[in-house]
Amino acid sequence: MANDGPTGNLLRVAPEQPIDEDDPIRAVLAAYTRDLVAAVDRTLAEFLTAEVDALSEIDAAMGEFAATARDYVLGGGKRVRSTFAYWGWRGAVGGEQPLEPVLPALATLELLHTFALVHDDVMDASATRRGRPTAHVAVAAQHAADGRHGDSDRFGEAVAVLIGDLCMVWADQLLARATLPAPRLLEVRRGYDRMRVETVAGQYLDVLGETEPANWSVDRALRVARYKTASYTVLRPLLFGASLAGTEDTMLIDAYTRYGRAVGEAFQLCDDLLGVYGDPDTTGKPAGDDLRTGKPTTLLMLARQLATPAQRRTLDGTGRCVDEPAIARLAEVVVDTGAVDRIERMIDERIEEALTALDTVAVDETARTALVGLATTATRRSA
Repeated sequence: MANDGPTGNLLRVAPEQPIDEDDPIRAVLAAYTRDLVAAVDRTLAEFLTAEVDALSEIDAAMGEFAATARDYVLGGGKRVRSTFAYWGWRGAVGGEQPLEPVLPALATLELLHTFALVHDDVMDASATRRGRPTAHVAVAAQHAADGRHGDSDRFGEAVAVLIGDLCMVWADQLLARATLPAPRLLEVRRGYDRMRVETVAGQYLDVLGETEPANWSVDRALRVARYKTASYTVLRPLLFGASLAGTEDTMLIDAYTRYGRAVGEAFQLCDDLLGVYGDPDTTGKPAGDDLRTGKPTTLLMLARQLATPAQRRTLDGTGRCVDEPAIARLAEVVVDTGAVDRIERMIDERIEEALTALDTVAVDETARTALVGLATTATRRSA
């Protein structure tokens, strides 16, 4: 196989590929990401086809259930976690190591992500994800259409929990297929397990926050962002990639840690903005969801902190059943408090911190370019 294909060296761009002279970093990064996403998606599709077929042989209903889980894994997504893990690995090993031995491990993170998304949607009672019904909503609708006994919504939630559970098991199975020395794979597994624990812990804090928003704070909202999002979106995938490389370079690991925490937090702060001001056609979710639920995000905690007494009385309407005009009014008040400007400054500060961390360590130069581009694209996005 040619070494510049999707399973070889992803660090080269074909000469005929157009480069945007106004933004060469983003153009080159897009070229790398396309190849990587294709390789990850192919790995997932091949693995999941075999798993669905195996369950179908036991019982047709089990096969349908597994196929539903497969469809949610393959149904879109930017493959952000696999991308950060790839560059964490590539930054440590350089540009000549083949991708195939670690590709199953990179794809594993997308199964873990699906587990987290499906369960999160149940906990948040979200109706849409990526522009289509969430798993529990879709399964409930099918239950009702089939005229089955029992409560359709309850059935949908139960099956969605099982879909998430199955994705977690599949993730373990796929990780074991990485072609690595046994001691290294064990070390990779330690970091992977820590990532899972931190994800669950962050999710618990997120759920807890909705039960006592009046007692929440900006610091605690940032802690949720650090563990629910930063850890398993950027920081742990980067370190996961470094462990796949078997690196013992403590300076590189420290730089990845500083970069990953900063970009991960900025990623969540961007999500906070999109949760209120994002375009539903782009985000795939209704605008203003966080205002409807009263989720104590950093944005809303800052708004309460900065608000005048009159503005705070208006913000007390978050978390109630409000109509679209009321949601729009709440969104305007959040802007008027200065919270949006403050969040944007916090994002900029974290990106600067991340790029400073990269400057302190020797790392493969193309990986450095990609990580600089990712820091920007992951936090200046519309979905």
